[in-house]
Amino acid sequence: MEPGLSFSAADLAQTRFAVSPMWEVVTSFRLLRGATEPPLHRRWAAQVRPRLLRAGLERGWLAALIPGDGYLADFLNPTPAGPFPAFSAELDAIRRSSPRQVRADLDTLCLKSGPSQRRRLLHEDPEAVLEKVTAEIETYWELALAPYWPRIRQLLEADVFHRARQVAEHGSAHVLNELHDSVSWDTGTLRLVHRQCKLTRDQAGSGLLLVPSAFAWPRVLTRAVAPEPPQLAYPARGIGTLWEPRTAGGAADAVAAVLGRSRAQLLAELDVPASTTQLARGCGLSAAGVSQHLTALRNAGLVTAHRNGRSVLYARTAVADALLTPAAAP
Repeated sequence: MEPGLSFSAADLAQTRFAVSPMWEVVTSFRLLRGATEPPLHRRWAAQVRPRLLRAGLERGWLAALIPGDGYLADFLNPTPAGPFPAFSAELDAIRRSSPRQVRADLDTLCLKSGPSQRRRLLHEDPEAVLEKVTAEIETYWELALAPYWPRIRQLLEADVFHRARQVAEHGSAHVLNELHDSVSWDTGTLRLVHRQCKLTRDQAGSGLLLVPSAFAWPRVLTRAVAPEPPQLAYPARGIGTLWEPRTAGGAADAVAAVLGRSRAQLLAELDVPASTTQLARGCGLSAAGVSQHLTALRNAGLVTAHRNGRSVLYARTAVADALLTPAAAP
């Protein structure tokens, strides 16, 4: 029988869920390194890949720490302090990683996928080089995830709330059994089918941290660093609908009656993050007019701005998404 993660009553009591921005960083970056377009995320990847190539991120620090498959550096996924940690809090935790842990992770990484110059530099001076690593993570976040984060976070939070309700109605064993095809609960032990995902209690601390992910599909990923609780990142429910267009004609017309047709048109166009120039071209408006409307929409909390090289990408917020869904229409 496959080894597994044994549970005492105390371990079950300390099992919890968390939405982790850094798990989305590592899983999405790994997905983009693949040779083929990811079917579930093709629309997102087509927009993001050119930005990463322009920024040179395909050959930077993240590429050195996140191979296309297998082990990735554990210090990139610090234990979330709460259920919905901020991206900045997780970056701070990475900066505080102990040199001992960083070097141990790099030793494992080099053993499994070979040495590299960047890995050697980080091994020699973890505290100094971690600043470069986190700076690159911030750049990646702004280009690849921040413009889409309201949509991604909504999906992940919905998964957590659904499973929390399932725990209340059916118990923890039922929920653990339904996380993924490769995960099963058997008489107090959580078993993982894939060899690279083996977990045993002596590898990590007590409890279990369950992390829904938009980009982990089709697998589960694990992190085991004693004395911290083990982490299991699993595909969130509803990933197949994540990138579907969310603008409804009736709702957009209703919003236009309040905000004006030009601003409603801009919000509808921002189903995909875009620059001022792209929006002006798509909406038939002047760049100056688009800029004024975007400033007003940003002040109202309906759009956010994200630096993309020399330009700025604008994205709808969750509030704007709610306004433009069919349920918002009369």
